[in-house]
Amino acid sequence: MADEKRFESEEIQKGLEDFVDRQLNLDFSLTESMQTEQKMKRPSKADFDIIGYTEDAYEDLKFDLPTERTKTDSYDKIQTHRTRTDSLGKKPIDRRTEDSYGKKSADRTRTDSYDQKSTERTRRESSTRSRRETERENEIKQSKKQAKNKMAGNKGKNSKKQNKKKKKNGAAKAFLVFLAVFFILIFGGIYMTVNHVYQKMTYNEVESMTKESYKDNGVVNVLLIGNDSRLGGDDGRSDAMILVSISDKTKTITMTSFLRDMYVEIPGHDGNRLNAAYAYGGPELLMETIEYNFDIPVHRYALVNFEAFANLVDAVGGIDLEVTNEEVQLVNGYLMEYNQLLGRNLDYDWLDASASGVIHLNGPQALAYTRNRYIGTDFGRTERQRKVLAEVFKKLPGAMMTNSGGVIDGLFPNLTTNLKQNECYKIALGGYKIVGYDMVQQCVPLEGTYSNATIRSMAVLQVDFEANKRFLKETLYGE
Repeated sequence: MADEKRFESEEIQKGLEDFVDRQLNLDFSLTESMQTEQKMKRPSKADFDIIGYTEDAYEDLKFDLPTERTKTDSYDKIQTHRTRTDSLGKKPIDRRTEDSYGKKSADRTRTDSYDQKSTERTRRESSTRSRRETERENEIKQSKKQAKNKMAGNKGKNSKKQNKKKKKNGAAKAFLVFLAVFFILIFGGIYMTVNHVYQKMTYNEVESMTKESYKDNGVVNVLLIGNDSRLGGDDGRSDAMILVSISDKTKTITMTSFLRDMYVEIPGHDGNRLNAAYAYGGPELLMETIEYNFDIPVHRYALVNFEAFANLVDAVGGIDLEVTNEEVQLVNGYLMEYNQLLGRNLDYDWLDASASGVIHLNGPQALAYTRNRYIGTDFGRTERQRKVLAEVFKKLPGAMMTNSGGVIDGLFPNLTTNLKQNECYKIALGGYKIVGYDMVQQCVPLEGTYSNATIRSMAVLQVDFEANKRFLKETLYGE
């Protein structure tokens, strides 16, 4: 821009110089022409006399005519123009041109300034507008982002909820599947086990009891009969009569010993000791006799002999019991009879004759311990029987896990029952509940509800049956 202005200024200056030179040449020409003309037309003194001019006027007129002075003045004028021209080396001579140029320059400057201001204003407005548009776009983007985040948050929450629900549902389904598989395995195992065990037992149908339910008012009553048969059969006397009652009402497993010397009414027979009912009609008549005299429904039984009892104790690994030295002496006495029956040495499994206190007993030793009827009469004997059974029941679940074969093979081949196979399944399936039940031991007749008597030359126990009925209803049924 500066170069353009400088070039334009030089052009103007050159134009002005040319103009001045032309003008000076013209002035010089005019001056010479005027001088010649004046010389040619110079008036004479006579001319002045005619018109009334004086000699002084004539003299004065001489100086008014073009003379050398005029030349001098012209020369001075030329010099003045030349001086102006020289000064135009920096600035134009023509003030109007100069003013015009200044005006144009000012206008151009003003225009440039205006344009610059306009451009600056436009730029500011554009920048402001751009900034506002950017801010607006950012606000829109932010709003969209917030809305998107909100939607994403809602989706995330919903997704989390759905994921939690899915996880919960998945966990619930997995748990249900696990339970299903677990129960299938358990049921399958129980089914196979019960089926295997049931094949080893001896089923003895009792026609009068077949249609009767094995469970009455939430209570399963199974009469456990221990006979003294040495040959593995069901002959002999009922040496032990224990009613095992599994009650869902009282959450207990109650073992109730019925003393064999109670004088009772035996259906179809005269009154006699309770154990005579077994001798007259086996397990069926014995169950009928207990139900008739004590008003307790007893429709199922399990009969075990000496061998089954001893094998069961061995299968659970033996038991620990508090034994007196007097009891130790009697245990060794009964062992001699048992060993003779089995053809072993008479002192086989004998206990230390001086021992007492807590002693670990194996199967034959525990059997001999329960048969003792010389200490504490029949009450003491039935109490010892319940003690042994209670310890066996405590260890039986663990033994079924670690030595199921020993338990099954030791007990069940020597067991006879009228329990049906499906009833055994049901009892086994409820085993998980039964394990948590309390174990209770009791005896009938209840203390204070009997008296010793002699009837037909027999030493028996006369019993208050009404008192014992109420006792059994309360302890077995919670009534």
